[in-house]
Amino acid sequence: MFCTLGEIIGSTGSRLERTLSGIPGKKCGNIIFTAEELSNCRDIATMQLCANKLDKKDFFGKSDPFLVFYRSNEDGTFTICHKTEVIKNTLNPVWQPFTIPVRALCNGDYDRTVKVDVYDWDRNGSHDFIGEFTTSYREFSRGQSQFNVYEVLNHKKKGKKKKYVNSGTVTLLSFKVESEYTFVDFIRGGTQLNFTVAIDFTASNGNPSQPTSLHYMSPYQMNAYAMALKAVGEIIQDYDSDKMFPAYGFGAKLPPDGKISHAFPLNSSSENPNCVGIEGVLEAYFQSLRTVQLYGPTNFAPVINQVARCAEDVTDGSQYFVLLMITDGVISDMVQTKEAVVNAAALPMSIIIVGVGPAEFDAMEELDGDEVRVSSKGRIAERDIVQFVPFRDYIDRQGNQVLSMARLAKDVLAEIPEQLLGFMKTRDIEPQPALPTSSTTTTAPLGLNNLCI
Repeated sequence: MFCTLGEIIGSTGSRLERTLSGIPGKKCGNIIFTAEELSNCRDIATMQLCANKLDKKDFFGKSDPFLVFYRSNEDGTFTICHKTEVIKNTLNPVWQPFTIPVRALCNGDYDRTVKVDVYDWDRNGSHDFIGEFTTSYREFSRGQSQFNVYEVLNHKKKGKKKKYVNSGTVTLLSFKVESEYTFVDFIRGGTQLNFTVAIDFTASNGNPSQPTSLHYMSPYQMNAYAMALKAVGEIIQDYDSDKMFPAYGFGAKLPPDGKISHAFPLNSSSENPNCVGIEGVLEAYFQSLRTVQLYGPTNFAPVINQVARCAEDVTDGSQYFVLLMITDGVISDMVQTKEAVVNAAALPMSIIIVGVGPAEFDAMEELDGDEVRVSSKGRIAERDIVQFVPFRDYIDRQGNQVLSMARLAKDVLAEIPEQLLGFMKTRDIEPQPALPTSSTTTTAPLGLNNLCI
């Protein structure tokens, strides 16, 4: 029996039952998987510390102390996991409370050593070492007590001075642990991902009947549009229970009157634009190529607004909308698109843009607000909801289409879980309890491991 981790987690109640096979003509029985997420993967610790009578390191002042936290590794080395802010000119600093994932502090081992160094900050970066102490997550979890007052020791100084006691003390003022909800919590609680596809039918793609066209329908291999659609769709489809996907085209002249449309259903049904599964979307895409005339311009806003209208109607956390746009070039309605993205950022919605072909994609990079959040008319998007990738970066040099698609899917879906969580958090939406396990579980191939990377 073959399956992915995602199939197990995504099935009802995280319980997956499948038939074993391998011996021709013989029933080999069934195998049942159940999955459980480790609780310490989601715990977040918030703590505050202060220090008393630290060593004076500055010639004309006192010290500018800060703390550096290290997690110990299995091989005896240490990895930095947090630095506090610098408190200027004091030997008795009180640092601001800070939050850190428990897994970053101890990787789930509550008794693993946590080392804390105390430094005096220097402008040139050669910070002076004041001293250190060791503790553990379990010690911290005791909270404010005599157990969490630590002597700061400088072993070099101790070796030189017989009367050396310590270089001050650090005290834990407060400590609390909370559990953060995860993407898996919402999926297990019944949140559905509604997947919509929009494909660029502008003339810059080239004549579909010619091998030079990005829309060329070769009998031997998929074109870039089909590969991008299949790669992303086959993973995301399994979080949509009915497997019905609205699919649109934009930038084409439609029969019979040659009217230009920027949000036409690929299946030619304006009343029901849904296609059955990703294979249904691909079939409708190829059929549209045979019937519409590639034209222009490349307007993004109409289809973004179309999906946004659906998302407006369901803001209770039960559904989250993902729009996949595949395009070859420059956006013609950038002003309207920015406004559409800013509006959509307040909704349960994410936008994936895959750029195909050799064009420059500066406008797409601008929409992908990793560096600078998208803004329109003085309004800044409340969340970063756009993920853009150029397909050419994922094409395998040996021509392995499966590998190209896997790489693409991994990157374009990487931000979806955090974007979903970001929306839920800003609206104080908590996941519903995990759906009860049913005796009959029907699932299709999933790729949650790709989605969560």
